[in-house]
Amino acid sequence: MTETIERIKCLIIGSGPAGYTAAIYAARADMHPVMYTGMEPGGQLTTTTEVDNFPGYPDGIDGPSMMVDLQKQAERFGTKVRIGMVTEVQLSNEAGGIHKAQIDNSNWVEAESIIISTGATAKYLGLPSEQKLRGGGVSACAVCDGFFYKNQDVAIVGGGDTAAEEATYLANICKKVTMLVRGDEMRASKAMQHRVTSTKNIDLRYNTEVDEVLGEQVVEGLRMINRKTGENETIEITGLFIAIGHKPNTEIFKGQLDMDEMGYLITKGKSTKTNLPGVFASGDVQDKEYRQAITAAGTGCMAALDAERYLSTVEKTEEKEEITAR
Repeated sequence: MTETIERIKCLIIGSGPAGYTAAIYAARADMHPVMYTGMEPGGQLTTTTEVDNFPGYPDGIDGPSMMVDLQKQAERFGTKVRIGMVTEVQLSNEAGGIHKAQIDNSNWVEAESIIISTGATAKYLGLPSEQKLRGGGVSACAVCDGFFYKNQDVAIVGGGDTAAEEATYLANICKKVTMLVRGDEMRASKAMQHRVTSTKNIDLRYNTEVDEVLGEQVVEGLRMINRKTGENETIEITGLFIAIGHKPNTEIFKGQLDMDEMGYLITKGKSTKTNLPGVFASGDVQDKEYRQAITAAGTGCMAALDAERYLSTVEKTEEKEEITAR
């Protein structure tokens, strides 16, 4: 007996702000979306303690609670939210073609359209003390969490453009910013390097890396080591920001979807369209510039609208072909 493969009109892969916003719009458009949450239901925001910059929450909200709200809203309109991970895809390159996705290395589903919202994962140093204090003073987003350390001493790790930009951002609101660069020079552009070196309250340390993050419940200090001299130094800080890059979660799409050299999905113009018809990308998986919950939500909305228009065009084409064939 042949097993029947489930056919989905709109498959959403990933459950962050982009995925849930796409689900809300797709459900309201009668696209009957089905979402697979991935390994981290709710996305990166589930590791964020306080969210103060998302519109609609005047008193702020913690990340996990916000994602529960978004899930409830998506489900209210009929979205089917399923715990599971898409482990393989077979994407069609024809307009109106059917895409296939494997769930948890087991069953396959078919989809008339796919919205990819798998996000990007921040890179961390991998130190046990760092991982223990994630959410307790260790952050990978200065724009998201810098406000909580206003007029305090903080440190940032990294030497690229993102690190330089976040260091100068923190310098505007924090008392002192200690910037740790692993090599003997920054990788950032000359303009960004100049911004860092000309900012008086940034203490730039070359050939320096984190030896241990100090504190039990929250960050209280940082032990640094000079890679050339081997000398240790301890400073008191309340926040540590890691800015050594992000890795987009696009491994299963390699060889099928166009990506840049870093692995971010490439979308056409101002749309969320990928190089394959019926496949759309939203959120951090295609955005390496802003990486904010609100911008991810915006592209989730765009992806649902793009998918709706695509499906409408396909249906009209099929109707014309059917009439012609009669």
